Order: sequence, then structure tokens, then C-alpha cells
Amino acid sequence: MRKASFILIVLGSAAICCVAQPQPQPTIKDFIRVQSPVIALEHVRVIDGTGAAAKADQTIVISGGKITAIGNAGVVPVPADANRMDMTGYSALPGLVGMHDHLFYPSGGGLYHDMPYSFPRLYLALGVTTIRTTGSMEPYTDLEIKKAVDAGKIPGPKINATGPYMEGEGIPLLQLHQLTGPDDATRTVEYWVAEGARSFKVYNYLTRAELKAVVDTAHKHGIKVTGHLCSIGFREAAEIGIDDLEHGLTVDTEFHPDKKPDVCPNPNQAVAAAAKLEVTSEPIQTTIKTLIAKHVALTSTLPVFEQLVPSRPDVPQKALNMLSDEASKAYHANRELVAKNTQSPWPTMFQREMEFERAFVKAGGTLLAGLDPTGIGGVIAGFGDLREVELLAEAGFTPLESIKIATLNGAQFLGVDNQVGSLAPGKQADIMLVKGDPSSKIADIENVELVFKDGVGWDSKKLIDSAKGQVGVR
Repeated sequence: MRKASFILIVLGSAAICCVAQPQPQPTIKDFIRVQSPVIALEHVRVIDGTGAAAKADQTIVISGGKITAIGNAGVVPVPADANRMDMTGYSALPGLVGMHDHLFYPSGGGLYHDMPYSFPRLYLALGVTTIRTTGSMEPYTDLEIKKAVDAGKIPGPKINATGPYMEGEGIPLLQLHQLTGPDDATRTVEYWVAEGARSFKVYNYLTRAELKAVVDTAHKHGIKVTGHLCSIGFREAAEIGIDDLEHGLTVDTEFHPDKKPDVCPNPNQAVAAAAKLEVTSEPIQTTIKTLIAKHVALTSTLPVFEQLVPSRPDVPQKALNMLSDEASKAYHANRELVAKNTQSPWPTMFQREMEFERAFVKAGGTLLAGLDPTGIGGVIAGFGDLREVELLAEAGFTPLESIKIATLNGAQFLGVDNQVGSLAPGKQADIMLVKGDPSSKIADIENVELVFKDGVGWDSKKLIDSAKGQVGVR
């Protein structure tokens, strides 16, 4: 018996030895390409985010996580101990400031799953160095992601964490608390301010009284409120004091012929009604004037609506590679449904939204940019942000204007433009380096290779590779 037992033990040990051992997981340091006390990016084209013309053959000096000098190559003094990097053929842009950049992804059945692993690294990999989460399904998760990024435990952007959706009765999403009135709205805002929320987003079904309570309470703490509205029209929200409105004309229900106060009409009917109006019409012009007079910004999220138009291109394969098999199948099935809907108002509405955003800015309005990774599942962190910049250019903005909307405008709205949003001495070294010249060919913005955040250079390819197949899972 002893001999048999001994043999079994030996065989068991041999079996254990022969099992493939788990491979060591990459650490955060494995994604860092450049980390030096002083760095000089030489012979780089600078697109500073202010809308100013690009400047060729520039040198950017980085020290202590900040930009210390920018100027003509060969003229700007480069410290002797600098890590000198020849960036000939590359453009330096400010890190994007994503203003509708959730940390969750649609999972079907009215549920959303947070993506604490894939989304933070994809935002950073594609040059988005600051995000506003603009509504949260799991606010504690978002706050913990922010803490982990700030502590250097995981790669990711700077995060302006939004509290939970401020929603009224009737929303068919089980993950959301439904407010019971203004007092509940006040209590909820106060609670989440204390927990660390620095923005709030109101949603489809709340009442004007609840919106006022949210706005008044948030403003008391110096915090801004944005909204994706349905029960409340844009003009009403502006009069109440909201700071920002998401998605633009596509969700403004005030043009629905049977719109009733505090009631969300059929969203598809509302879209169809708005699509029938020309942007030059009196109702839309009145809305634009009201928003500007009340200093209300608009957030453009063109990528999420593009995928509702059958004639628009599918999401590029390099982005779809991020999806899990299940998420990929769901996306393609959704696109097939879109193609079958011959009565859809979205082909008209998508173009109308572009016209609306252009008219809003021409009249003096402040436009922000984000991607909104929801919809039919093809809008993916980082990739969608770059697509948003391209679509702004397609809408009629110049490449330089499009970049400013996606960088400095967001930073100014968040009140952090003294730190990020443009390239200038004294600001944090949040810089995306792309091959080519997006100031003349906006599609070059997709060629992101290296992203600095606070002076640390992150390897885009390694971050992207680490997220392949993970969107929809974690």
C-alpha cells in the first residue's frame, strides 16, 4: 500500500508539474514607453488645440509632468539631460477631453455592464486623457476606477466622475433609481457630492421640479449639470438653469406636436418631428438663441447616431477587434436590423444634427464632444472619440475647429483649462502623438502611437492589444 501510495503521489506531482503554468500578467509599467525626468519632442508639428494654425518643426520640452517650453526646433533650449526624441513626421495634439465618455457598455435587455478593464486603457491608448463619464450605472465602480487610475494602479485617463443618472418615474432600466420628487432629488445629489461625484446628468423621465432641485443643489456645490432629456424640452431646461445638453437636436422633444409638460413622448415620433424642420426654421432658431442666451453648452455625440443610418460605414475592424465574440455578434445583428428599417428617420436626422451643431456654433454656442459608447454596440472607447472628431469635420468644421471642440472646449467647460485642453508652457503634459498631419487631413488623427499623460508616455499599441476581445466582458 505504501508503495502504491508513493507511486500515486509521484504521478500526481508529475501531472501538476506538467500542467501549463499561467503566464505572468503585464504590469502597468509594461505599457509605459517613455518615462524620463526631462523629455524633448523634437521636429514635431504642433496643433495646440486653440484653433490656431499648426506649426511645423517645433520642440516641446517636458519636465516634472508639465510642458516647460514650446518653440522652433533649434531655438528652444533643450536641457543636457533630456531624453531627446526625433518626432519628424508626427503631430502633437492636446489629449482629447471626452465629454460623453461612459465606463459602461450595453449588454442587452436594458442592462449595461461596466468596463473597468478595457475602457480606461482604450481611452488612454487613443489619446483621450480626460473624460467626463456623463452618467453612471454603477457610480461606486466609476469612483473606484478613478481612484485606481489616480494612484497609478491601472492605466487610464483623468476622470470627472458623474453621479448616478438623475431619473424620474417610468424609466425601464432596473439599474437606475427613480426619483420620487424634488426632495429625493436634493437628497440624492447631496449624497453623491459627498461621495465624490463632480458632475451630474439628468435623464428622460424626471419632472421640471426635480430638474430644478438637481440644478440648484449641484450649483450650490459649484458642480455642473448636463442632461439627455425627453420629458423636458431644451428651452425649458435652459430656463431652469441646466449647464449642458447632450446629443443635440436628436433628443429634443419640444418639437413633438403633442408634447405635454413633464411627459416623455414617443422618442421615435419626436425624432421624426424634429427631422421635418429645417435648421433655419423659427422653432429651431429660437431654441438655439435661448441656449446661447442662457449659456448652455451642447455635447455632440455623432458616432452613436451614425450607426443608426444604413448607408453609413460599419465600425472599422480594428475597433470591432476589441469586442468579445458575443458583443460582436450582437453588433452585427443590430446593424442588420438597422438596414431593414426602411421607415427610419435617422438618415435625415443624422444630417440635420450636423447642420444643427454647425448653426449652434456659428451663432456663438459652445459645442463639446464625446462618443457615447451605447447605441447598437459599435461605439467603442477611444475609437469612437476619434471618429467624433472626424465627423465634426464632415459636419463642416475645419480640422482645427474640430480638434478645439474635442479638446479646449471640454477643458474650459470643466474648469480645468489652466491644466489641460491645449498645449502651452505650464500646462500638464497631456499630449497625443499621431503620424501625419490632422490639421490638413483629419483622418490622420487615427494614427495614434504614443500618448503622454502628466509627462508619462504610454504605448498605444500595447494598450490596445491588451484590450482585444474584452469589450463586453470587462
